[in-house]
Amino acid sequence: MVPVDSAPLVLVNAVGLTPRLLPWAPRLHCLAQAGWCRPLAEVLPAVTCPAQATILTGVTPERHGIVANGWFWRETGEVRFWLQSNRLLQAEPLYVTLRRHAHEQGRAFRSAKLFWWFNQGAAVDVSVTPKPWYGADGDKVFGISGIPQGLTDKLERQLGPFPFATFWGPRAGLPCTDWIARCAATVLREHRPDLTLVYLPHLDYDPQRFGPDGCDLPRLVGELDAACEPLLEAARELGARVWVVSEYGHVPVRRVVWPNRALRQAGLLAVRPGPFGENLETFASRALAVCDHQLAHVYVAHPDDLARTREVIGSLPGVARVFAGDERAELALNHPRAGDLVALAEPDAWFAYPFWLDDRHAPDYARTVDIHRKPGYDPCELFLDPQLWWPTARVLYRLVQKKLGFRTLFDVIPLDATLVRGSHGLHAATPDDGPLLIGDGTPPARPVLSMTDVHDLLRQQFALG
Repeated sequence: MVPVDSAPLVLVNAVGLTPRLLPWAPRLHCLAQAGWCRPLAEVLPAVTCPAQATILTGVTPERHGIVANGWFWRETGEVRFWLQSNRLLQAEPLYVTLRRHAHEQGRAFRSAKLFWWFNQGAAVDVSVTPKPWYGADGDKVFGISGIPQGLTDKLERQLGPFPFATFWGPRAGLPCTDWIARCAATVLREHRPDLTLVYLPHLDYDPQRFGPDGCDLPRLVGELDAACEPLLEAARELGARVWVVSEYGHVPVRRVVWPNRALRQAGLLAVRPGPFGENLETFASRALAVCDHQLAHVYVAHPDDLARTREVIGSLPGVARVFAGDERAELALNHPRAGDLVALAEPDAWFAYPFWLDDRHAPDYARTVDIHRKPGYDPCELFLDPQLWWPTARVLYRLVQKKLGFRTLFDVIPLDATLVRGSHGLHAATPDDGPLLIGDGTPPARPVLSMTDVHDLLRQQFALG
C-alpha cells in the first residue's frame, strides 16, 4: 500500500461490529463504501486486551505478553484482571514508533488514546481512561483520569460527568459510548492529534446478555452509528481520515463450563473459608483456571500434576481442546504469563470462574460488580439478580446506606451463569461474523487480513513501510 498523505487519522475501535452487521450502520457503512472493508482473523483469545495489544504492536500475544484480559501472577499468587499500565506491553506500541520516527525527521507527532486499554503511562499526548477513586474505608467513587493535567475536569464540565455506571455493570449501555464519541470530537478540535485512538463499547453489552440472536441488533448497531456522528463531523472539519476496527464478533452460548469447580472436586484446587465466604487459596492450590470468555488459562503448580489436570479439564462437557506446553504455540500463546494448559471452549460454551460448590459459601464480592477482585471474567455483572424481589429498590437502599456512611455491598449481581447467552474468544465460524477493518486509500490485496496487519497498515499511512 502506498502512503496516502499526512492527514490526521482516527482509529475507532467499534467493539463487536462485524461485516454482517455493518449495513445497519449507515455512517460507518458509507466509510467502507468510500474506502474499503476487510474481515480480520482474530487473535486468540479474541477478547479486548489481547486484541488491542495486537493492533497496537503488530505482534501476537506470545510476543507482546497480553495473554488475556487478566492472568495469574505466579510471583505474587494473585489473579489480576483489567490492569491499565502501559508497561505491561512487551512490544513497542504504534504511537511510540510514530513519535520516534517523527522526531528523527525533525517533525512533531501528537497522539491521543481515549478509553483504549493500557492507557496509564502510555507515551501519548492526550489520554482519557476510566479510573475510580478508592477510599481507605473501602469506598469507591467513579471517575476518569488522563493527561494533560486538568483535561478530564474540563471535559466533564463541557460534556457532563462521564456516565461510569453505563460503562460496565447492570446499567451498561449507550450513554458511555455517546460520551466517549463526544469526548473524541472535543479532543480532535482542541488538541489536533495526528493519531487518535477511540474505544466505543456499545455492542459489547446486550449481545453478551441475551446473545446475538436474542437482542435487537439492528437497533443497537444503529445506536452505535448515530453516536459516531459528532466524532465523524469533527474529523470532517479537520480533514482527518477515519478508520474503524473491531476486536471480535459475538456468538450465542447455551452451555457453561466450570473448570475451577472440577479442579476442586478433583482435589487440585484449595479454598479458604472465612467471614466473607470462601476465597481461592492460590498458594495451596495445585491447579487453578483463570477464565476469560471462551478460553481458560490453567496454571499447574507441579509438573507431576499436569497430566491429571489436563484430563480433568479435557473431560468437561463444553471443552473443545486443551493445549499444553509448546502446543500453546499453535494458538500464539506460548508465553510465561499463559497457563501451563490453555483450554478452548466449544463454540456454544463459555468458561465461568466460580470455585465454590455451594452458593451459600460464595465470596461476598461474587454478588457485586468487582472486576479487580474476581479471579476471572464475570459477565453476570451485566445483570441484576432476577431472584431479588425488587432489585432496583435494593440498589437505592444500598445507596442510602452508603450516603449515611455505612459500609455496604451492592450485592445485586446474580450467581446464575446460565443467564449469559452470548460470548466470544474463539475464531468466528465465518469471516462475516468476525471483526473487521475499514480503511481508505489503496485497498489491501488479500480478502481477509490478520489482526497484526492493522498495525502495519497504519504504519504505512504515516509513511513507515
